[in-house]
Amino acid sequence: MMRTSVRLLRLLSLLQARRDWSGPELAERLAVTTRTVRNDIERLRELGYPVEAAPGVGGGYRLGAAAVLPPLLFDDDEAVAVAIGLRTAASGAVSGIEESSVRALAKLERLLPSRLRHRVAALASTTVALPGSEPPVDAAVLTAIAAACRDHERLRFDYRTHGGAAGPRVVEPHRLAASGRRWYLLAWDLERDDWRTFRADRVVPRPPNGPRFTPRDMPDEDVAARISSGLARAMWAYRARVVVNAPAAEIAARVPAGIIVEPAGDGTCVMEAGSDDPAMLTVYLGMLDADFRIDETANPELADHLRTLAARYARATGAGS
Repeated sequence: MMRTSVRLLRLLSLLQARRDWSGPELAERLAVTTRTVRNDIERLRELGYPVEAAPGVGGGYRLGAAAVLPPLLFDDDEAVAVAIGLRTAASGAVSGIEESSVRALAKLERLLPSRLRHRVAALASTTVALPGSEPPVDAAVLTAIAAACRDHERLRFDYRTHGGAAGPRVVEPHRLAASGRRWYLLAWDLERDDWRTFRADRVVPRPPNGPRFTPRDMPDEDVAARISSGLARAMWAYRARVVVNAPAAEIAARVPAGIIVEPAGDGTCVMEAGSDDPAMLTVYLGMLDADFRIDETANPELADHLRTLAARYARATGAGS
């Protein structure tokens, strides 16, 4: 049997890893009796950890919110991840927590063993933060969304779309994902009865959260694919469907992840591309290094910009003189 001090650390680690545990579950994980679990829970409370207990068949243990912050328990990889996350937050990717992140990072680095401190310092010394135009995410919004995902609670919020339209949404939040300096929420939209991707910086929560729900099953790799697909469809103000005279695998290898490329037969493929400006889209299409065609009726603006660009290139080589 583990020594009491080691067992307490293991118990604390389990309580921090998941929201709810039953007594028998904890006893099985620790290889002790449920009575020992109860005694260890009392010891944790004496140390300042607010472990809540609910009686009955559906009851169990949960690590609650403390009046003061007790010591946290991290393994090596978690400690490095927290330090890296704090450095990222200090750069302004999440608004309102830059100064707090710097203070927290200073405290954490004083406690890190030398081997971990060197890992964090190596990343810091070889990384340069580039300025970005993306709006930062409010830290309170991000934590509210994360808590709703963790606790499987319906989330109510006001949302502003890319086109500027705003309105209320009620969703079952599933996962948060970060891409560059932006954060996205994948959720089941109850009104639309389908999965939707939301930009976190456009979310304004409307507490309290709704009732708890049973999460829908979706592997993390499918989450990533669905969010990437949603970004390709919705993040741009201007979109076009283009037929490219090249195999789908060849074009998919040349474009960023999230751009939809589908085989169309006879060595061609269909690509859904987008941009905030049709003129930029024409330049992007030219970089595919393959012939392509568009539906001019469906994409008149893109057709006009392609003709303008073609004439400019012709003049540059003397062919348009």
